[in-house]
Amino acid sequence: MQNVVLVENVDAEAELDRLADHYRSAGGAGVKLLNKLGGSAESLLEQLPEPVRYGLTGATEQALRLAMHAAQGSRRAVPDQQPWVNTAVTTAMGAAGGMGGVSTALMELPATTALLLRAIQGAAAREGFDPAAENVKFDCVRVLAASGPLSHDDGADLGFFSVRLTLTGPAMQRLIAAVAPRFSIVLGQKLAAQSVPVLGALAGGGTNYVYTRYYQQIARVHFGLRRLAIDADIPHDDLVRQLAARM
Repeated sequence: MQNVVLVENVDAEAELDRLADHYRSAGGAGVKLLNKLGGSAESLLEQLPEPVRYGLTGATEQALRLAMHAAQGSRRAVPDQQPWVNTAVTTAMGAAGGMGGVSTALMELPATTALLLRAIQGAAAREGFDPAAENVKFDCVRVLAASGPLSHDDGADLGFFSVRLTLTGPAMQRLIAAVAPRFSIVLGQKLAAQSVPVLGALAGGGTNYVYTRYYQQIARVHFGLRRLAIDADIPHDDLVRQLAARM
């Protein structure tokens, strides 16, 4: 068994409790409801047309590239919004995208991905990090590699927090290529949920509501752990283990 360094600082303990609350909230009632409405992640992906399934990774990689430029560029014109505003905007976009089924949902994906990145960048800024810094840009994209709100693996994201990526060459392009396969599964689940018969726009708005809320909470935990490691001078991996012990 690995030795875990205990946090003795009361503020650090309180901060870990706060981050644990955010982590639990990421998989809250909205996620459970969406799973009941749409079924399991695996059954959702099976509902997608075959050409869409096979093209998901490439489409996701392209959406991530477009979203990264759009999210970063928009910061110069539009200030970070409160989390509830981000959620409201993406919910409306998801409802519009769900009206026409898979075809309109595909058109909506890049815009929703860009807004998700903006929301993640806002979480980084609230923890005192500069979203324009290269390492913070990397981390914002990496948050999208979390398991996703429809995952049934309750511990998947805790493993994500301790992941380290070694990048060489054109770093951001390599990062996007590394993240795209996993995020494509998440987006595939979203597309399929939006195409569920009868639910229509309700499914589109519901999935975007859940997704935006989920990634904002995961981002708060991710950047909160980074901030706590700096402020309390505690190794990041020790903090991840202590967070896991609170679950």
